[in-house]
Amino acid sequence: MISVTRKDSKEPIENLLRRFGRKVQSAGVIMTVKNGQYFEKPLSKRERRIKAIIRRERKAIKVKNLKMGKK
Repeated sequence: MISVTRKDSKEPIENLLRRFGRKVQSAGVIMTVKNGQYFEKPLSKRERRIKAIIRRERKAIKVKNLKMGKK
């Protein structure tokens, strides 16, 4: 998952850094590092995933109800 960014001729270093930052962010490297920053028990990982699924389902129901004109 190595992202190579080469400097074009006469390109300012700021543009190069901006391009590199965008590539790293779009590749998801930052999120991977942040998620692995602290140890998390497998049980809490599972709970977090279950809660995320429930949140997505509730949001989908809410959006569906808004489109139907209900509160």
